[in-house]
Amino acid sequence: MPNTKIESIPHTIITDVDIYLLKQGTHFRLFEKLGSRPMTVNGIKGTYFAVWAPNANQVTVIGDFNGWNRTSHPLFVRWDSSGIWEGFISGIGEGAIYKYMIKAQHFETEKGDPFAFAWEEPPRTASIVWNLDYQWNDANWNGIRGAKNDFSAPMSIYELHFGSWQRKAGNQSLTYREMAEILPKYLQEMGFTHVEFMPLMEHPFYGSWGYQKIGYFAPSRRYGTPQDFMYLIDKLHQHEIAVLLDWVPSHFPSDMHGLAYFDGTALYEHADPRKGFHPEWKSYIFNYGRNEVRCFLISSAIFWLQKYRLDGLRVDASPQCSISTMPAPPMSGSPMSSAAMKTSKRSLSSSS
Repeated sequence: MPNTKIESIPHTIITDVDIYLLKQGTHFRLFEKLGSRPMTVNGIKGTYFAVWAPNANQVTVIGDFNGWNRTSHPLFVRWDSSGIWEGFISGIGEGAIYKYMIKAQHFETEKGDPFAFAWEEPPRTASIVWNLDYQWNDANWNGIRGAKNDFSAPMSIYELHFGSWQRKAGNQSLTYREMAEILPKYLQEMGFTHVEFMPLMEHPFYGSWGYQKIGYFAPSRRYGTPQDFMYLIDKLHQHEIAVLLDWVPSHFPSDMHGLAYFDGTALYEHADPRKGFHPEWKSYIFNYGRNEVRCFLISSAIFWLQKYRLDGLRVDASPQCSISTMPAPPMSGSPMSSAAMKTSKRSLSSSS
């Protein structure tokens, strides 16, 4: 019988090349290295975890598998000053609910996984170990996709907010699979060539319509699983409808299980509140001048285009990414404008 004891051991899937690219700000497939992924190590089934928290003194994985014990399953900091904590926990797999307990000087909190492929349905706040296996059936679409999305081709885009577009009994939103049986036919009958979904990445507050999100690599659990969302995209492609998704690289909410103050410092956001906090939206603005943050955002864009076979992304609040809209004037030579523009350009060129 294989060993099913739940224990944490050192393990890595990260190479020296990965670290070099990360530090250079040119690693655009971080979703293949960070986060959680079920695997087998030395004949033992379990899950590998990796998280970027350079200012932490201790990182452990907590969840339903260990009774949310804050000390029993530590991760191990890498030796290369990358700030990545990683490790393999045996005996747990897909469906495990987890968070990272991050401890730093005068700071201790529980965080969701920035690279999680799935989250609990809000208002719950934990990440879920998940895989993205799916059998696609859109071979015909792949053959005509280029022509359908060509600049010379006709284009008529139907934009919708998933949760409120149509309701079922009990005033409940449709699921991804229920939408797949209705929306493609409707779009065909109405003559639309493209559908644009308002953000479907996981977001804690429904009223934000997805524009303040925490799950940059996970579709909202409100409507189903990642595979359910893939099924919807698959069905739309089978009906020759291109799929666009709103993507928000400009700001993120202050919910403490998210990116804000991730390791006890301004990690994803800028430390200067004039450039790192939006007083009108009450949200944090990404620090585009940090190489690891640019890798995070560009990896997110590429992730949706490749793993979910989207036909395009609409970049929301792009002026916020390229210029400072703070009431106070930005500092001379601040990275807000130039770094954000570089991030946007790299994202476009890397996904082409």
